[in-house]
Amino acid sequence: MEPILKVDGLFGGYFPHKPVLKDVSFSVAPGEMVGMIGLNGAGKSTTIKHILGLLQPQKGQIRIRGKSLMEEPEQYRSSFAYVPETPELYEELTIREHLELTARAYGLSRDSWSKRSEMLLSTFNMKEKVNSFSGHLSKGMKQKVMIMNAFLTEPPLYIIDEPFLGLDPLGIRSLLELMVELKRQGASFLISSHILSTIERYCDRFVVLHQGQIIAHGELQQIISAAGLAGGSLEDAFCRLVSHGGTP
Repeated sequence: MEPILKVDGLFGGYFPHKPVLKDVSFSVAPGEMVGMIGLNGAGKSTTIKHILGLLQPQKGQIRIRGKSLMEEPEQYRSSFAYVPETPELYEELTIREHLELTARAYGLSRDSWSKRSEMLLSTFNMKEKVNSFSGHLSKGMKQKVMIMNAFLTEPPLYIIDEPFLGLDPLGIRSLLELMVELKRQGASFLISSHILSTIERYCDRFVVLHQGQIIAHGELQQIISAAGLAGGSLEDAFCRLVSHGGTP
């Protein structure tokens, strides 16, 4: 089965001839949830920026549904939704107006986006705030608006960077339950997070980045084995791997 996302031999960064990422390769299959983990500065955000098209690879290829950004820019961009670590909203727009703006940008019918937005507002307990301007919202509420906008479009791939920061416990549970349901329906997820105990429970596979390189990848048991451990948690394996620079 062709992967939804395929990153192949990626070298890239912010300055020519000084790659932050060095030969990064991994994939996300249909209906799969992949967790990307690493220390601060490991290259997680840089990898995501390349996938989003904000940075151009110095070497290697990135394909979503078999297409690169250069080949089919419209199809490529419409195939994913992105939830950033820090919410960025228009302060002069209400929550409802944000949802409508997203729906129009993705060409959703009014009936379709109206029904789905009502479901999302209910899921994240934001119905009472729907006419509030984003400038009046807390950080956690702003994060919920970003999440609702991403999940409104129902793309095949979701790219989520530190999704749990700022969310209250009920918001975290609602997000996880929604992700599980969409995954069951065939959606794919690439999640970058430091909350290892949570993604250990929900992700199918993991990519461990360290100093711009992948030092381990695969299912939980493969990560544990790569760390030279007989058992333990994802956190145990991760700490062992990065402490030894990828060598058990």
